[in-house]
Amino acid sequence: MDQLKRQLHLPGAIVIGLGSILGTGVFVSLAFAAGIVQNAQALLFACVIGGIVAGLNGLSSAQLAAAHPVAGGTYEYGYKFLHPLAGYIAGITFLLAKTASAAAAALSFAAYLLSALNGPQHTLAHITIAASAVILLTALTLLGIKRTNTLNAVIVTCTVLGLLAFITVALTIDPTQGMVSIGRPTIDAHTLAFASAIVFVAYTGYGRIATMGEEVVNPRRTIPRAVVITLFIAMALYLGVAYAATQAVGVTNFGLITGGATSPLANIVRDVPWAFWLVSLAAITAMLGVLLNLILGLSRVLLAMGRRGDAPAATARLNADRTTPFIAVIVMGAAILAVVFTGNAKAAWQFSALTVLVYYALTNLAALRVPAHQRFIPRIISWAGLVSCLALAVFIPWQTWVIGGTMLAAACLYRVLWRRATRST
Repeated sequence: MDQLKRQLHLPGAIVIGLGSILGTGVFVSLAFAAGIVQNAQALLFACVIGGIVAGLNGLSSAQLAAAHPVAGGTYEYGYKFLHPLAGYIAGITFLLAKTASAAAAALSFAAYLLSALNGPQHTLAHITIAASAVILLTALTLLGIKRTNTLNAVIVTCTVLGLLAFITVALTIDPTQGMVSIGRPTIDAHTLAFASAIVFVAYTGYGRIATMGEEVVNPRRTIPRAVVITLFIAMALYLGVAYAATQAVGVTNFGLITGGATSPLANIVRDVPWAFWLVSLAAITAMLGVLLNLILGLSRVLLAMGRRGDAPAATARLNADRTTPFIAVIVMGAAILAVVFTGNAKAAWQFSALTVLVYYALTNLAALRVPAHQRFIPRIISWAGLVSCLALAVFIPWQTWVIGGTMLAAACLYRVLWRRATRST
C-alpha cells in the first residue's frame, strides 16, 4: 500500500491548524453565536466552553494520532480501537461536517469580497464567486502539500494581523455613537449550550493536524504540541474579537449584522478605511485558507476510506510522487461545490456543528481504548471530552438532527448493500 511522505514539522503543523481554525469561525460564526445568546457575557463563556471542549477532544485526537499515525483521523481510529462500523460512521460524519464547513467558508469568502467591493449580497454573483474559489483551490491542492503549506503561512500571517487590527480599532469605537444594545441580565443555559456548540466547530481545525498524521515527522511528539499551541492561540484571538465586537456595537447588533450580510467584522470597522480593508483582506485570505485545509483533510479521510473499501477504490490512488490522493481531492471538491449552490452559510455551519460533535464523541471513545503503554494523557480527559460532546449535541435543533440522522442512515444502508454486492462478485 502506498504511503504518503512524512514532511511536516512542528511549525508546518501549527500553520495547518491555524489555517484551518482562523476563518469562518472567527469572521462569521461568532456573530451567529451572538445572535443566539443575545448576551455579551454568554458569548465570552461560549468561546471558553467551546475552546475547553476542543482542547479535550484535541488531546484525545493527539493521543490517537501518536498511537496510530496514519491518514484518515477517527475513521482509522474507529476501525483500530472500536469497530468497523464505528470507524465508518466517523468517516461519514467527518465528510458531512467538513463538506458543510468548507461550503460555509467559500460562501463567507464571497460575502467578504463583495462587501469590500460594495457588491450585492446573496445573489448569483455571491454563489458564482464561492464556486470559483472551490474550483481554484481544488486545483491548487492537486499540486501537492508543499505548495499549499507555504500559502498557509502567508494566509495565517494576514489573518492574525487583520484580527489584531480589528480588536484594536473596535475597542476605540465609542458605543454611544454606534449601535448599542444591552444584553439580557441572565444567561440562559439552553442558548449558551447551543452557542457553545456553534463556537466549538470554529475550533476544530486542529483536527487537520491529526488527519494528516501520516505526513507529520515524529507524530508522537509533534502532533500534541501542535494541537495545544494552535488552540491556545485561537482561543486568545476568539475572546479578543468577541469582546471587542460586543463593546463596539452591542451583542444584539453584532448578531444582527449577520442577518443583512455575512461580513460582520468588516462592517463594524467600516468607518475606519484602513482597518476595514485590512480586516476584509484578512477575512478573504482566511476563508481561502480554511477552504484549502478542509479540502486537504477531507481528501485524506476519503483516501483512507477508499483503502478499506468503504469508498470506491479509485479514491485511494496517489499521484506519481505520492504527495496527493488526486481522485479523492477531485471528489471532495465536487461535493463542496454542490453544497455551495445552496447559498446558505448559516445552515451549513449549524449542520456541521451536529455532525462534528458526533465525530468527536467517537474520537473520545476510540481514545479510551488506547493501550496503557501507548498513553500519554489520562483517560479522564477522553471521558470529559465524550460527555461534553454529547451534552452540546443535545442542544442542536431537532430539525438538524432529522437531516443528519437521515443522511447517516442512508450512508450506513449504502455500506451494507455495497459490502454484500462486493462479496457476491
